[in-house]
Amino acid sequence: MNPDEAQEYALDASRIHTLLRRYFPFYCVLAALATFGYALYDSYQIDGDAVAYMDIADNLRSHHWAGIINGYWHPMYPAFLSMGHMLFGATLATELRAYYMVNFGIFLLGMLAVVCFTDALAASQQASKSASQQASYLLDRTMLRYLGVALVVIASQRELSLGKIRPDALLQAFLLMAIAALLRYLVHGNTRYAAWMGLALGCAYLSKSFAFVFALLCILVMAVFSRLWLKQEIKKILPAVLIALTCFVIVAGPYVTALSIQRGRFDFGDSGALNYAWYVGGTEKMHLQPSQTGQFGSSEVNLKHPEKVLLHAPQILSYAAMPYGTYPDWFDTSYWNDQIKPHFRLRDDLPRFARNCVLIVRYLFNHPEALILLALLFVFGARIHRQGRIAFWLVPLLLGLAIWGIYGLVNTEERYVTVAYFTLLLTVFSALRVPDEQSETDSSAERTNRTNFRDTASVMVVLLALLATGESLRTVFEDRRQLSIRGYPGGWYSPNMVHVADGLQSMGVHAGDHVACIGPIACLNDPYWARLAGVRILTEIYDPATPVAPFLAGLHNREQVLDIVRGQGAKVMVGDFGNDRVRDSDPAFRNWQQLGDTTYYALPLN
Repeated sequence: MNPDEAQEYALDASRIHTLLRRYFPFYCVLAALATFGYALYDSYQIDGDAVAYMDIADNLRSHHWAGIINGYWHPMYPAFLSMGHMLFGATLATELRAYYMVNFGIFLLGMLAVVCFTDALAASQQASKSASQQASYLLDRTMLRYLGVALVVIASQRELSLGKIRPDALLQAFLLMAIAALLRYLVHGNTRYAAWMGLALGCAYLSKSFAFVFALLCILVMAVFSRLWLKQEIKKILPAVLIALTCFVIVAGPYVTALSIQRGRFDFGDSGALNYAWYVGGTEKMHLQPSQTGQFGSSEVNLKHPEKVLLHAPQILSYAAMPYGTYPDWFDTSYWNDQIKPHFRLRDDLPRFARNCVLIVRYLFNHPEALILLALLFVFGARIHRQGRIAFWLVPLLLGLAIWGIYGLVNTEERYVTVAYFTLLLTVFSALRVPDEQSETDSSAERTNRTNFRDTASVMVVLLALLATGESLRTVFEDRRQLSIRGYPGGWYSPNMVHVADGLQSMGVHAGDHVACIGPIACLNDPYWARLAGVRILTEIYDPATPVAPFLAGLHNREQVLDIVRGQGAKVMVGDFGNDRVRDSDPAFRNWQQLGDTTYYALPLN
């Protein structure tokens, strides 16, 4: 503890505050134990994104490097999955259990990251104090820690669930560490924090390509704030900027280089451009073909290697050109959509931005706990601190708004903007001050009132943290009860997927075989059945809207369609028929076999 922090804890110390500070490690243990229950009992939530990440993790373990370089999904999270797979000795049947544990480890990393961020905010509090402006902040380092960990716990209950095989929690941890390092550099001026920031941003980029733009923005903010706000000389700023940029390039550079070589152009990731084309430009998202000019939207489309179309009505597609992935079309959608270049059009951007603003408001309504606490503190008299010349809270506020703004221009989902919410909200809490500034002429009654107000605020923060953890415990116990009733071995277990995989095996389908699929549910939304069976979906009959049974019943060229799919070497064709009843007496469904007690059916082909 440095002298400033020691002075902070000595000022206005009370018995309640001392106890709360002492019990913070126990709260962290409680939060970790409660969230560990999610790793055991959180429900199955796999989708096409998750299967793609698991496929990339397989390529990492098998050293298929070409299958790791991907313009849409980045390798850091698959590397974590791969390490978990090896650590727990997982098989296809048990890998989800291992991946849930990996997500729990990432949750612990997120706790550490938010503590780093709140500690950096506390250091900024100390740096902003003048000699006559002693401990006037409402929440100190420990209370900010409680609040930060509580927000991570709440996020794990909702958009960053441990049952989701996605990199958003990992990205959030690295971004919080990077912003914490940036604040530390601005406070202390030590270049080791610039290096820490560059390394954290490099890891964030390897988690998601969004962090490439954000990394450059952080480095720019560091330079501009140091020059214009702190009045530092350029000769002092330039080494820090170069160190941060060098560390970022050391981590991110090899992947950018490999991806650029693979694409034949400079490329740091195509997810941003593709999502802009899809959600803003109106470009068709699935199975776009060079002849479909009416579905290009506002984008310039010169596809280098679109999916191979075997038949146009209905559309039958072959993915044999892609040697990797359970469902190759979504394993690397940037490969099939290479050379889609979106164009900015204000008339497209404004409606999309307005919709995303509505989604952000919905996000806030879905996370009301801390906002209610903030409102209560204002009602009780808390105010925003006037930091004068050294307003360090401007940096995280601007960066948080930038994250919301970037996603607001393209596509906003709750899991994307949680890190922005953390950054903005914790910064506002750190800037709260007691109603009256402290001075040497204060009476003992005024000092007592000030201490009591701080104690009240501290108790409210800890109560929020305990209620958040209690909600996790309640949910975990209920999930465990439901699993016990159903007889499932864990939350990761999906009887539907197991029955489908077992049913395919009983039909003579073996690992490594090629299969076909029909309908968006079996193909894109949840292809985990194919991964569990160890097969690859290389042929698809695509119909985006019609349920499978009515689609097949109305197919006038059914035999031609089946002959084409059969000619691709697929052993079976699998589809999810939902609630539609399938009768073998109906010519449209002759020889279709139900896969266990599920809504999935399979048609033997070869």
